[in-house]
Amino acid sequence: MLIDKEKCSGCGRCLPYCPYYAISMVDDVAVIDQVLCVECGNCIRHRFAKSGEKAIYSASSDSVILKKHYKKVNRCPNNAIYEPLDEIDGTPREVRRFFSNPATSHKLTGVPGRGTEEVKTNDVTGRICRGEIGIAIEMGRPCLGTNFVEVEKVTIALAKLGVEYEHDNPLTHLMEDPIKGTFKEEYKQERVISAIVECRTKLENMETILEAIKEVANELDTVFSLDLICCFDEDGTIPVLSGLEKLGMTPRANAKVNLGMGRPLVISREA
Repeated sequence: MLIDKEKCSGCGRCLPYCPYYAISMVDDVAVIDQVLCVECGNCIRHRFAKSGEKAIYSASSDSVILKKHYKKVNRCPNNAIYEPLDEIDGTPREVRRFFSNPATSHKLTGVPGRGTEEVKTNDVTGRICRGEIGIAIEMGRPCLGTNFVEVEKVTIALAKLGVEYEHDNPLTHLMEDPIKGTFKEEYKQERVISAIVECRTKLENMETILEAIKEVANELDTVFSLDLICCFDEDGTIPVLSGLEKLGMTPRANAKVNLGMGRPLVISREA
């Protein structure tokens, strides 16, 4: 994001909208720190402001109700903030936008919000089959973020254990070598709100994988959440629970339910 100094009035209204404190006032003009900015677009998106009230008679309650009316307005009253798409497109910096702006669809997958449907939607995508476990590590959150140096610490640790990285996750396409889990050098210092590492392995490897994640967590300068995805066993039990209990990890039940998408559930994979 950039600010047109000729349009900026120095009102400072944009400052609180940046979750990374990248906007500051310099000589009574707003300036965006390009190192801190993750191109999330929060400073430029519209907000809704109350434009007035209208009295409406309600026959059911025999009373007058004040209905608030809202109008969409720019957060910058002078439209001084703009997104230099021509300058960003095709450069390493564009990954900031794809992984940070929820209104932007990734150009490789067409999916908004970090570019992946996520293995959490396994009930309709069938990425993870019986005998396998899906692992999703969501690194960084708003106001903290992460960069690909931090992400690489995780991907290298997991790659050593032979995981298979999800091809349909755009994060995998930024890797120099998915077998080793290393990223291309030009992307490593790019900052994003969050990125989701997705991979799968055999269910029997779960405890080894989780131990590796616990170990690498001590090296990370960001936060992360861990998702485990599996299919129910034929008897209706959840196969990962016993392993989690053994490691002293308490799961929190979570699910995404997607109805009517018309895709079959795959529960086994041919050798």
